[in-house]
Amino acid sequence: MDETAKLEWGRRITGELYERWPRDEKGELVEPVFLTHCFCLDMQDEMLVNLLEAYGIPCVRQYPNDGDFGRLILGTSGTGVDIYIPKTMYDDAVNLTEGSAEYEEL
Repeated sequence: MDETAKLEWGRRITGELYERWPRDEKGELVEPVFLTHCFCLDMQDEMLVNLLEAYGIPCVRQYPNDGDFGRLILGTSGTGVDIYIPKTMYDDAVNLTEGSAEYEEL
């Protein structure tokens, strides 16, 4: 493992999300759209973000009201988190998060 990977363990690399966010035909960033609101107490937000990122869908988390403050002091946001994704990837994200009817029958 190289030294930079060791230093970044457990933290997001600055600018990584900006580089992975899709661009339109003009080269501008695709607008983010609201996907869902999760409560942070049951780790639903972490599991959802990890699922989406595993399939190459970048996510932005926004903590409404004073959620950023609660997250800073308590380690979790009492108001939950809003998850935003690129508009062009919305259908794929909904299919991933809602599952498929063909698998529910199994």
